[in-house]
Amino acid sequence: MNDRPSVDLSGLVKAYDIRGTVPDQLDEDLARLFGAAFVETTGADAIVTGHDMRPSSPGLARAFAEGAAERGADVTEIGLCSTDGLYFASGRLRRPGAMFTASHNPARYNGIKMCRAGAAPVGQDTGLREIRALAERWSAGGGLPATERAPGSLTQRDMLGDYAAHLLGLVDLSAIRPLKIVVDAGNGMGGLTTRAVFRDLPVEVVPMYFELDGTFPNHEANPLDPKNIVDLRRRVRETGADLGLAFDGDADRCFVVDERGEAVSPSAVTALIAARLLTDHPGSTVIHNLITSRAVPDVVREHGGTPVRTRVGHSFIKAEMARTDAVFGGEHSAHYYFRDFWFADSGMLAALHVIAALGGRRRPLSALVGQYQRYAASGEINSVVRDQRRALAMVRETFAGRDGAVADELDGLTISAADWWFNLRPSNTEPLLRLNVEALSADTVARLRDEVLAIVRA
Repeated sequence: MNDRPSVDLSGLVKAYDIRGTVPDQLDEDLARLFGAAFVETTGADAIVTGHDMRPSSPGLARAFAEGAAERGADVTEIGLCSTDGLYFASGRLRRPGAMFTASHNPARYNGIKMCRAGAAPVGQDTGLREIRALAERWSAGGGLPATERAPGSLTQRDMLGDYAAHLLGLVDLSAIRPLKIVVDAGNGMGGLTTRAVFRDLPVEVVPMYFELDGTFPNHEANPLDPKNIVDLRRRVRETGADLGLAFDGDADRCFVVDERGEAVSPSAVTALIAARLLTDHPGSTVIHNLITSRAVPDVVREHGGTPVRTRVGHSFIKAEMARTDAVFGGEHSAHYYFRDFWFADSGMLAALHVIAALGGRRRPLSALVGQYQRYAASGEINSVVRDQRRALAMVRETFAGRDGAVADELDGLTISAADWWFNLRPSNTEPLLRLNVEALSADTVARLRDEVLAIVRA
Protein backbone atom coordinates (compact mmCIF):
# COMPACT_ATOMS: atom_id res chain seq x y z
CA MET A 1 0.00 0.00 0.00
CA ASN A 2 1.39 3.41 -0.95
CA ASP A 3 1.83 6.04 1.74
CA ARG A 4 -0.87 8.71 1.48
CA PRO A 5 -0.24 12.23 2.74
CA SER A 6 -3.96 12.77 3.22
CA VAL A 7 -7.00 10.62 3.94
CA ASP A 8 -9.57 13.35 3.43
CA LEU A 9 -11.67 12.07 0.52
CA SER A 10 -14.18 14.93 0.55
CA GLY A 11 -12.98 16.17 -2.84
CA LEU A 12 -13.42 12.74 -4.39
CA VAL A 13 -16.68 11.51 -2.88
CA LYS A 14 -19.52 13.59 -4.33
CA ALA A 15 -23.23 13.77 -3.55
CA TYR A 16 -24.08 10.55 -5.36
CA ASP A 17 -20.90 9.08 -6.78
CA ILE A 18 -17.11 9.01 -6.57
CA ARG A 19 -15.28 11.06 -9.20
CA GLY A 20 -11.82 12.56 -9.58
CA THR A 21 -8.61 12.65 -11.57
CA VAL A 22 -6.44 9.57 -12.03
CA PRO A 23 -4.03 8.79 -10.44
CA ASP A 24 -3.61 11.80 -8.12
CA GLN A 25 -7.12 11.60 -6.59
CA LEU A 26 -8.18 8.05 -7.49
CA ASP A 27 -5.83 5.12 -8.00
CA GLU A 28 -6.01 1.33 -7.78
CA ASP A 29 -5.00 1.22 -4.11
CA LEU A 30 -7.88 3.47 -3.22
CA ALA A 31 -10.27 1.59 -5.53
CA ARG A 32 -9.40 -1.58 -3.62
CA LEU A 33 -10.36 0.12 -0.35
CA PHE A 34 -13.61 1.36 -1.86
CA GLY A 35 -14.44 -2.17 -2.99
CA ALA A 36 -13.92 -3.53 0.50
CA ALA A 37 -15.86 -0.65 2.07
CA PHE A 38 -18.72 -1.20 -0.39
CA VAL A 39 -19.07 -4.82 0.71
CA GLU A 40 -18.73 -3.89 4.38
CA THR A 41 -21.44 -1.21 4.08
CA THR A 42 -23.93 -3.21 1.99
CA GLY A 43 -23.29 -6.53 3.73
CA ALA A 44 -23.30 -8.15 0.30
CA ASP A 45 -22.25 -11.74 -0.30
CA ALA A 46 -22.06 -11.08 -4.03
CA ILE A 47 -21.67 -7.99 -6.21
CA VAL A 48 -21.34 -7.13 -9.90
CA THR A 49 -18.87 -4.70 -11.49
CA GLY A 50 -18.54 -3.10 -14.93
CA HIS A 51 -16.44 -0.41 -16.56
CA ASP A 52 -16.31 1.98 -19.50
CA MET A 53 -13.58 2.40 -22.14
CA ARG A 54 -11.32 4.86 -20.30
CA PRO A 55 -7.70 3.64 -20.19
CA SER A 56 -7.75 3.58 -16.38
CA SER A 57 -11.10 1.80 -16.03
CA PRO A 58 -10.10 -1.90 -16.30
CA GLY A 59 -7.38 -1.59 -13.65
CA LEU A 60 -9.58 0.38 -11.27
CA ALA A 61 -12.49 -2.03 -11.69
CA ARG A 62 -10.28 -5.06 -11.08
CA ALA A 63 -8.76 -3.48 -7.94
CA PHE A 64 -12.26 -2.73 -6.62
CA ALA A 65 -13.28 -6.33 -7.33
CA GLU A 66 -10.23 -7.65 -5.50
CA GLY A 67 -11.00 -5.47 -2.48
CA ALA A 68 -14.58 -6.72 -2.46
CA ALA A 69 -13.44 -10.33 -2.73
CA GLU A 70 -11.00 -9.83 0.15
CA ARG A 71 -14.00 -8.96 2.34
CA GLY A 72 -15.75 -12.18 1.33
CA ALA A 73 -17.96 -11.20 -1.61
CA ASP A 74 -18.19 -13.17 -4.85
CA VAL A 75 -17.71 -10.72 -7.74
CA THR A 76 -19.21 -11.03 -11.22
CA GLU A 77 -17.20 -8.87 -13.62
CA ILE A 78 -19.20 -7.98 -16.74
CA GLY A 79 -16.37 -5.91 -18.22
CA LEU A 80 -17.09 -3.25 -20.83
CA CYS A 81 -20.61 -1.91 -20.46
CA SER A 82 -22.72 1.21 -20.32
CA THR A 83 -23.88 2.46 -16.95
CA ASP A 84 -27.41 1.28 -17.67
CA GLY A 85 -25.86 -2.07 -18.59
CA LEU A 86 -24.48 -2.25 -15.06
CA TYR A 87 -27.89 -1.30 -13.65
CA PHE A 88 -29.41 -4.09 -15.74
CA ALA A 89 -26.92 -6.57 -14.30
CA SER A 90 -27.64 -5.38 -10.76
CA GLY A 91 -31.36 -5.78 -11.34
CA ARG A 92 -31.21 -9.11 -13.16
CA LEU A 93 -28.70 -10.67 -10.75
CA ARG A 94 -30.27 -9.01 -7.67
CA ARG A 95 -26.97 -7.88 -6.24
CA PRO A 96 -25.21 -4.58 -5.56
CA GLY A 97 -23.15 -3.13 -8.37
CA ALA A 98 -20.32 -0.73 -9.13
CA MET A 99 -19.71 1.00 -12.46
CA PHE A 100 -16.33 2.56 -13.26
CA THR A 101 -16.86 5.68 -15.34
CA ALA A 102 -16.58 9.44 -15.20
CA SER A 103 -19.47 9.79 -17.65
CA HIS A 104 -18.90 12.94 -19.74
CA ASN A 105 -15.80 14.21 -17.90
CA PRO A 106 -12.44 14.50 -19.73
CA ALA A 107 -10.13 11.52 -20.12
CA ARG A 108 -8.01 12.23 -17.02
CA TYR A 109 -11.08 11.63 -14.80
CA ASN A 110 -12.62 8.42 -13.58
CA GLY A 111 -15.10 7.44 -10.91
CA ILE A 112 -17.46 4.92 -9.40
CA LYS A 113 -21.26 4.84 -9.54
CA MET A 114 -22.56 2.38 -6.97
CA CYS A 115 -25.96 0.82 -6.38
CA ARG A 116 -27.56 -1.68 -4.08
CA ALA A 117 -29.29 -4.83 -5.30
CA GLY A 118 -31.90 -4.04 -7.91
CA ALA A 119 -30.07 -0.85 -9.00
CA ALA A 120 -31.19 1.09 -5.91
CA PRO A 121 -29.02 4.22 -5.64
CA VAL A 122 -26.11 4.69 -3.25
CA GLY A 123 -25.72 8.35 -2.32
CA GLN A 124 -24.58 10.32 0.71
CA ASP A 125 -27.68 9.35 2.71
CA THR A 126 -27.83 5.75 1.48
CA GLY A 127 -24.35 4.43 2.19
CA LEU A 128 -21.82 6.63 0.41
CA ARG A 129 -20.95 8.56 3.57
CA GLU A 130 -20.17 5.30 5.38
CA ILE A 131 -18.13 3.99 2.45
CA ARG A 132 -16.04 7.14 2.47
CA ALA A 133 -15.50 6.96 6.25
CA LEU A 134 -14.28 3.36 6.04
CA ALA A 135 -11.95 4.11 3.15
CA GLU A 136 -10.47 7.08 5.02
CA ARG A 137 -9.98 5.06 8.20
CA TRP A 138 -8.37 2.11 6.40
CA SER A 139 -6.17 4.39 4.34
CA ALA A 140 -4.93 6.10 7.49
CA GLY A 141 -4.28 2.69 9.05
CA GLY A 142 -2.19 1.48 6.15
CA GLY A 143 -4.60 -0.93 4.50
CA LEU A 144 -7.45 -3.37 5.02
CA PRO A 145 -7.82 -4.94 8.46
CA ALA A 146 -8.10 -8.71 8.73
CA THR A 147 -11.49 -10.37 8.33
CA GLU A 148 -12.76 -13.80 9.35
CA ARG A 149 -14.74 -14.14 6.13
CA ALA A 150 -13.33 -16.47 3.50
CA PRO A 151 -12.24 -14.67 0.31
CA GLY A 152 -14.78 -14.44 -2.46
CA SER A 153 -14.38 -15.41 -6.10
CA LEU A 154 -13.94 -13.39 -9.30
CA THR A 155 -16.02 -14.53 -12.29
CA GLN A 156 -16.29 -12.97 -15.75
CA ARG A 157 -19.66 -12.87 -17.53
CA ASP A 158 -20.83 -11.22 -20.76
CA MET A 159 -24.33 -9.74 -20.29
CA LEU A 160 -24.54 -7.46 -23.35
CA GLY A 161 -26.92 -9.76 -25.23
CA ASP A 162 -29.18 -10.14 -22.21
CA TYR A 163 -29.20 -6.37 -21.75
CA ALA A 164 -30.23 -5.77 -25.38
CA ALA A 165 -32.96 -8.42 -25.22
CA HIS A 166 -34.36 -6.95 -22.01
CA LEU A 167 -34.64 -3.43 -23.44
CA LEU A 168 -36.22 -4.65 -26.66
CA GLY A 169 -38.78 -6.53 -24.58
CA LEU A 170 -39.91 -3.28 -22.94
CA VAL A 171 -40.80 -1.32 -26.13
CA ASP A 172 -43.01 -2.56 -28.96
CA LEU A 173 -41.08 -1.89 -32.16
CA SER A 174 -42.76 -4.58 -34.26
CA ALA A 175 -44.71 -2.23 -36.52
CA ILE A 176 -42.33 0.71 -36.99
CA ARG A 177 -41.55 1.98 -40.47
CA PRO A 178 -37.97 1.87 -41.74
CA LEU A 179 -35.92 4.75 -40.33
CA LYS A 180 -32.48 6.19 -40.96
CA ILE A 181 -30.77 7.12 -37.68
CA VAL A 182 -27.45 8.84 -37.20
CA VAL A 183 -25.85 7.81 -33.90
CA ASP A 184 -22.94 9.75 -32.40
CA ALA A 185 -21.39 7.55 -29.72
CA GLY A 186 -18.66 10.08 -28.95
CA ASN A 187 -16.11 7.21 -28.74
CA GLY A 188 -18.02 6.10 -25.64
CA MET A 189 -19.99 3.03 -24.66
CA GLY A 190 -22.86 3.83 -27.02
CA GLY A 191 -20.66 2.44 -29.79
CA LEU A 192 -20.94 -0.98 -28.14
CA THR A 193 -24.57 -0.90 -27.01
CA THR A 194 -26.06 0.57 -30.20
CA ARG A 195 -24.77 -2.30 -32.33
CA ALA A 196 -26.21 -4.85 -29.90
CA VAL A 197 -29.63 -3.23 -29.48
CA PHE A 198 -30.30 -1.99 -33.03
CA ARG A 199 -28.94 -5.06 -34.83
CA ASP A 200 -32.30 -6.62 -35.77
CA LEU A 201 -34.43 -3.47 -35.99
CA PRO A 202 -35.70 -2.11 -39.35
CA VAL A 203 -33.40 0.89 -39.08
CA GLU A 204 -30.36 2.04 -41.01
CA VAL A 205 -27.74 3.25 -38.57
CA VAL A 206 -25.24 5.85 -39.72
CA PRO A 207 -22.45 5.43 -37.13
CA MET A 208 -20.30 8.28 -35.86
CA TYR A 209 -17.32 7.79 -33.55
CA PHE A 210 -18.21 4.20 -32.57
CA GLU A 211 -14.58 3.31 -31.82
CA LEU A 212 -14.17 2.84 -28.06
CA ASP A 213 -11.54 5.41 -27.09
CA GLY A 214 -11.47 6.92 -23.63
CA THR A 215 -9.19 9.73 -24.79
CA PHE A 216 -12.17 11.15 -26.77
CA PRO A 217 -10.27 12.15 -29.93
CA ASN A 218 -13.22 13.69 -31.78
CA HIS A 219 -15.10 15.68 -29.14
CA GLU A 220 -16.02 15.50 -25.47
CA ALA A 221 -18.62 12.85 -24.76
CA ASN A 222 -20.98 15.47 -23.35
CA PRO A 223 -23.88 16.13 -25.73
CA LEU A 224 -25.38 18.64 -23.29
CA ASP A 225 -22.78 21.11 -24.60
CA PRO A 226 -24.02 22.31 -28.02
CA LYS A 227 -20.54 22.25 -29.56
CA ASN A 228 -20.41 18.48 -29.11
CA ILE A 229 -23.44 17.80 -31.33
CA VAL A 230 -22.37 20.03 -34.24
CA ASP A 231 -21.07 17.00 -36.18
CA LEU A 232 -24.25 15.04 -35.50
CA ARG A 233 -26.52 17.85 -36.63
CA ARG A 234 -24.54 18.24 -39.85
CA ARG A 235 -24.58 14.50 -40.58
CA VAL A 236 -28.34 14.26 -40.05
CA ARG A 237 -28.90 16.97 -42.65
CA GLU A 238 -26.34 15.55 -45.07
CA THR A 239 -27.76 12.02 -44.99
CA GLY A 240 -31.45 12.94 -44.91
CA ALA A 241 -31.84 10.95 -41.71
CA ASP A 242 -35.08 10.77 -39.76
CA LEU A 243 -33.36 11.59 -36.48
CA GLY A 244 -30.03 11.70 -34.70
CA LEU A 245 -29.02 10.29 -31.33
CA ALA A 246 -26.02 11.28 -29.20
CA PHE A 247 -24.85 9.38 -26.13
CA ASP A 248 -22.53 10.56 -23.40
CA GLY A 249 -19.42 8.62 -22.39
CA ASP A 250 -21.13 5.93 -20.32
CA ALA A 251 -24.28 6.01 -22.50
CA ASP A 252 -26.71 6.50 -19.66
CA ARG A 253 -27.90 9.77 -21.28
CA CYS A 254 -29.36 10.16 -24.75
CA PHE A 255 -29.80 13.41 -26.69
CA VAL A 256 -32.07 13.67 -29.72
CA VAL A 257 -31.77 15.68 -32.94
CA ASP A 258 -34.71 16.00 -35.36
CA GLU A 259 -34.68 15.56 -39.15
CA ARG A 260 -33.72 19.22 -39.63
CA GLY A 261 -30.63 18.79 -37.48
CA GLU A 262 -32.21 20.76 -34.64
CA ALA A 263 -31.69 19.65 -31.04
CA VAL A 264 -34.82 18.37 -29.30
CA SER A 265 -35.17 19.59 -25.73
CA PRO A 266 -34.78 16.78 -23.17
CA SER A 267 -37.94 18.18 -21.57
CA ALA A 268 -39.80 17.51 -24.83
CA VAL A 269 -38.42 13.97 -24.87
CA THR A 270 -39.56 13.56 -21.26
CA ALA A 271 -43.06 14.73 -22.19
CA LEU A 272 -43.20 12.44 -25.23
CA ILE A 273 -42.19 9.34 -23.26
CA ALA A 274 -44.50 10.29 -20.38
CA ALA A 275 -47.44 10.52 -22.78
CA ARG A 276 -46.61 7.09 -24.22
CA LEU A 277 -46.28 5.39 -20.84
CA LEU A 278 -49.40 7.03 -19.41
CA THR A 279 -51.38 5.58 -22.31
CA ASP A 280 -50.33 2.09 -21.18
CA HIS A 281 -50.39 2.89 -17.45
CA PRO A 282 -53.23 5.38 -16.92
CA GLY A 283 -53.26 7.41 -13.74
CA SER A 284 -49.60 6.75 -12.95
CA THR A 285 -47.13 9.13 -11.37
CA VAL A 286 -44.38 10.75 -13.44
CA ILE A 287 -41.35 12.36 -11.77
CA HIS A 288 -39.68 15.46 -13.20
CA ASN A 289 -36.89 17.50 -11.72
CA LEU A 290 -37.39 21.18 -11.02
CA ILE A 291 -35.54 22.48 -14.10
CA THR A 292 -37.60 20.57 -16.66
CA SER A 293 -40.01 22.63 -18.73
CA ARG A 294 -43.49 23.36 -17.40
CA ALA A 295 -44.63 21.47 -20.48
CA VAL A 296 -43.78 18.22 -18.68
CA PRO A 297 -46.28 18.53 -15.79
CA ASP A 298 -48.77 20.04 -18.26
CA VAL A 299 -48.56 16.97 -20.51
CA VAL A 300 -48.65 14.56 -17.59
CA ARG A 301 -51.90 16.10 -16.32
CA GLU A 302 -53.38 16.20 -19.83
CA HIS A 303 -52.81 12.44 -20.06
CA GLY A 304 -54.36 11.72 -16.67
CA GLY A 305 -51.15 11.28 -14.73
CA THR A 306 -49.80 12.84 -11.55
CA PRO A 307 -46.63 14.94 -11.92
CA VAL A 308 -44.25 15.04 -8.95
CA ARG A 309 -41.44 17.60 -8.83
CA THR A 310 -38.11 16.72 -7.26
CA ARG A 311 -34.50 17.82 -6.87
CA VAL A 312 -31.87 17.46 -9.58
CA GLY A 313 -29.77 14.28 -9.34
CA HIS A 314 -30.26 10.59 -10.05
CA SER A 315 -30.25 9.44 -6.42
CA PHE A 316 -33.08 11.88 -5.58
CA ILE A 317 -35.09 10.93 -8.68
CA LYS A 318 -34.71 7.20 -8.07
CA ALA A 319 -35.66 7.49 -4.42
CA GLU A 320 -38.80 9.49 -5.25
CA MET A 321 -39.74 7.07 -8.02
CA ALA A 322 -39.50 4.13 -5.65
CA ARG A 323 -41.49 6.00 -2.98
CA THR A 324 -44.32 6.88 -5.38
CA ASP A 325 -44.06 3.81 -7.66
CA ALA A 326 -43.76 6.24 -10.58
CA VAL A 327 -43.91 4.75 -14.06
CA PHE A 328 -41.31 7.18 -15.43
CA GLY A 329 -39.03 10.05 -14.52
CA GLY A 330 -37.13 12.61 -16.57
CA GLU A 331 -34.44 15.21 -16.04
CA HIS A 332 -33.54 18.12 -18.29
CA SER A 333 -29.98 16.75 -18.36
CA ALA A 334 -31.36 13.87 -20.51
CA HIS A 335 -31.47 11.22 -17.81
CA TYR A 336 -34.63 9.12 -18.20
CA TYR A 337 -35.80 6.65 -15.53
CA PHE A 338 -38.18 3.72 -15.94
CA ARG A 339 -40.16 1.67 -13.42
CA ASP A 340 -39.74 -1.38 -15.67
CA PHE A 341 -35.97 -0.86 -15.50
CA TRP A 342 -35.69 -1.05 -11.71
CA PHE A 343 -36.41 2.72 -11.50
CA ALA A 344 -32.97 3.28 -13.04
CA ASP A 345 -32.00 5.53 -15.94
CA SER A 346 -31.31 4.28 -19.44
CA GLY A 347 -30.44 6.46 -22.40
CA MET A 348 -30.91 3.52 -24.75
CA LEU A 349 -34.40 2.74 -23.46
CA ALA A 350 -35.35 6.39 -23.95
CA ALA A 351 -34.01 6.22 -27.51
CA LEU A 352 -36.15 3.16 -28.21
CA HIS A 353 -39.27 5.01 -27.04
CA VAL A 354 -38.48 7.92 -29.37
CA ILE A 355 -37.92 5.49 -32.25
CA ALA A 356 -41.20 3.69 -31.49
CA ALA A 357 -43.12 6.97 -31.37
CA LEU A 358 -41.61 8.20 -34.64
CA GLY A 359 -41.73 4.85 -36.40
CA GLY A 360 -45.42 4.46 -35.71
CA ARG A 361 -46.31 7.70 -37.52
CA ARG A 362 -45.66 9.30 -40.88
CA ARG A 363 -44.98 12.75 -39.44
CA PRO A 364 -41.39 13.94 -39.06
CA LEU A 365 -39.86 14.14 -35.62
CA SER A 366 -40.01 17.95 -35.56
CA ALA A 367 -43.80 17.81 -35.88
CA LEU A 368 -44.08 15.02 -33.33
CA VAL A 369 -42.15 16.85 -30.59
CA GLY A 370 -43.40 20.34 -31.51
CA GLN A 371 -46.49 19.88 -29.37
CA TYR A 372 -44.25 19.45 -26.32
CA GLN A 373 -42.04 22.51 -26.88
CA ARG A 374 -44.38 25.19 -25.55
CA TYR A 375 -42.15 27.70 -23.79
CA ALA A 376 -39.00 29.74 -24.40
CA ALA A 377 -36.00 28.74 -22.31
CA SER A 378 -32.51 30.00 -21.56
CA GLY A 379 -30.74 26.69 -21.25
CA GLU A 380 -28.41 26.21 -18.30
CA ILE A 381 -26.03 29.11 -17.64
CA ASN A 382 -23.13 28.65 -15.23
CA SER A 383 -21.47 31.35 -13.14
CA VAL A 384 -18.48 31.04 -10.81
CA VAL A 385 -19.64 32.63 -7.55
CA ARG A 386 -17.60 32.95 -4.36
CA ASP A 387 -20.39 33.75 -1.91
CA GLN A 388 -23.25 31.64 -3.19
CA ARG A 389 -25.42 32.11 -0.12
CA ARG A 390 -25.29 35.90 -0.43
CA ALA A 391 -26.03 35.77 -4.17
CA LEU A 392 -29.06 33.55 -3.63
CA ALA A 393 -30.37 35.82 -0.89
CA MET A 394 -30.03 38.92 -3.08
CA VAL A 395 -31.84 37.24 -5.97
CA ARG A 396 -34.64 36.12 -3.68
CA GLU A 397 -35.05 39.60 -2.24
CA THR A 398 -35.19 41.10 -5.74
CA PHE A 399 -37.69 38.70 -7.34
CA ALA A 400 -39.91 37.13 -4.67
CA GLY A 401 -43.31 38.78 -4.99
CA ARG A 402 -42.72 40.29 -8.43
CA ASP A 403 -45.72 39.52 -10.70
CA GLY A 404 -47.10 37.52 -7.78
CA ALA A 405 -44.06 35.22 -7.83
CA VAL A 406 -43.42 32.75 -5.03
CA ALA A 407 -40.09 31.33 -3.90
CA ASP A 408 -39.12 27.84 -2.82
CA GLU A 409 -35.82 26.22 -1.87
CA LEU A 410 -36.32 22.58 -2.84
CA ASP A 411 -33.01 22.70 -4.73
CA GLY A 412 -31.28 26.09 -4.64
CA LEU A 413 -33.80 28.87 -5.27
CA THR A 414 -36.82 28.72 -7.58
CA ILE A 415 -38.92 31.82 -8.26
CA SER A 416 -42.24 31.08 -10.01
CA ALA A 417 -44.81 33.44 -11.50
CA ALA A 418 -47.78 32.74 -13.76
CA ASP A 419 -45.89 33.36 -17.03
CA TRP A 420 -42.29 32.63 -16.03
CA TRP A 421 -39.98 30.87 -13.60
CA PHE A 422 -36.30 30.46 -12.96
CA ASN A 423 -34.11 28.26 -10.82
CA LEU A 424 -30.69 29.18 -9.45
CA ARG A 425 -28.89 26.33 -7.72
CA PRO A 426 -25.36 25.38 -6.65
CA SER A 427 -23.60 22.63 -8.55
CA ASN A 428 -23.04 19.40 -6.63
CA THR A 429 -19.61 18.95 -8.19
CA GLU A 430 -18.20 22.41 -9.09
CA PRO A 431 -18.04 25.94 -7.52
CA LEU A 432 -20.83 27.17 -9.76
CA LEU A 433 -24.33 28.59 -9.60
CA ARG A 434 -26.50 27.21 -12.40
CA LEU A 435 -29.33 29.34 -13.82
CA ASN A 436 -32.31 28.08 -15.83
CA VAL A 437 -35.06 30.45 -17.00
CA GLU A 438 -38.33 29.64 -18.77
CA ALA A 439 -41.19 31.91 -19.87
CA LEU A 440 -43.97 32.29 -22.42
CA SER A 441 -41.81 34.61 -24.54
CA ALA A 442 -38.15 34.77 -25.51
CA ASP A 443 -38.10 38.47 -24.58
CA THR A 444 -39.13 37.67 -21.02
CA VAL A 445 -36.50 34.94 -20.80
CA ALA A 446 -33.78 37.35 -21.97
CA ARG A 447 -34.86 40.06 -19.54
CA LEU A 448 -34.95 37.73 -16.53
CA ARG A 449 -31.69 36.05 -17.51
CA ASP A 450 -29.82 39.33 -17.78
CA GLU A 451 -31.23 40.70 -14.54
CA VAL A 452 -30.41 37.58 -12.51
CA LEU A 453 -26.90 37.30 -13.97
CA ALA A 454 -26.22 40.96 -13.20
CA ILE A 455 -26.86 40.22 -9.53
CA VAL A 456 -25.03 36.89 -9.44
CA ARG A 457 -21.94 38.12 -11.27
CA ALA A 458 -21.68 41.51 -9.58
